[in-house]
Amino acid sequence: MSRAPLEGYDLIGDVHGCGATLAALLERLGYHQRGGVYRHPRRKVIFLGDLIDRGPRIRLAVTIARRMVEEGEALIVMGNHEINALAYHHRAPAELGREWLREHTPRHNRIVRETLEQYRDHPQEWDETLAWFLDIPLFLELDGLRVVHACWDQSRIDELRASRPDGRIDLDFLTAAVRHGTREFEILDRLTRGSHITLPEGVQIQSGDGFTRRSFRAHFWAHRPRTWGDVVFQPDNLPGDLELRPLSAAEAERLTYYGPDEPPLFIGHYWCEGIPALPAPNIACLDYSAVKFGRLVAYRWNGEARLDADRFVWVRVPREEQARPQPWEIDFD
Repeated sequence: MSRAPLEGYDLIGDVHGCGATLAALLERLGYHQRGGVYRHPRRKVIFLGDLIDRGPRIRLAVTIARRMVEEGEALIVMGNHEINALAYHHRAPAELGREWLREHTPRHNRIVRETLEQYRDHPQEWDETLAWFLDIPLFLELDGLRVVHACWDQSRIDELRASRPDGRIDLDFLTAAVRHGTREFEILDRLTRGSHITLPEGVQIQSGDGFTRRSFRAHFWAHRPRTWGDVVFQPDNLPGDLELRPLSAAEAERLTYYGPDEPPLFIGHYWCEGIPALPAPNIACLDYSAVKFGRLVAYRWNGEARLDADRFVWVRVPREEQARPQPWEIDFD
């Protein structure tokens, strides 16, 4: 049976293991299961990465997304949490002087803990999931829109495209990327984690996700920013009067700029809060802290060059999601 012409894409932000809420959002968007896969007669999904970690239904979230991608019902870009999982589970070469590409520190253990617990009795499925992660591109550039997990940095994307036109990495690239200062590190860090500005000595942020941070996340759509407050993009406030602190020349030089004449861009990563809004007329951030009982957010894109906040669709994440099986849960076996 032939498929109807594609009407548009539904872009979905960071799921972080809220698998039952993902199923509810897909149903709200008009997707229904056929043959164990969520499908829409005229639309496709684009996942913005960070399917795993922290949430109560990680296997369900990954299974829904993976089956949709493999059946041609969805596309996906890599998030920093998928990168972290790959590095956490692959051994480092001897010259690195450690056992794993991502060291098994208490902080790193804590980030991946829920994922490992939920896959503990399914080791083959976890191995297959890691292999699938490695096949996910870092960015997508389609007709009329762009997608990346954290930051569209054209120079780094062009550099990646020169050797990897499809935007996919491999274990050699990942191994090189764990060394600070390498070309691979700079590409992976910027596209999946964005820009950070280091806080002054002795200053730190007690973040809402339970971590202590010594830097803050900076956005990339301010034209000629002058102060830290012009670029900070996270729910945690900067301590004291640091929003008034002038950007140094070195800090400003490291920032990327995505101008208003560029194609519509969709990102996740920044754990926004509240009612979804557009930070710029051509940029939508779709990470609204689902795993912290916020909102799992989608944007229904129909080809428009100027984005419209009325096209956001979301489902609030219930605190009781992990308490009982859901009627839409997919059979894994």
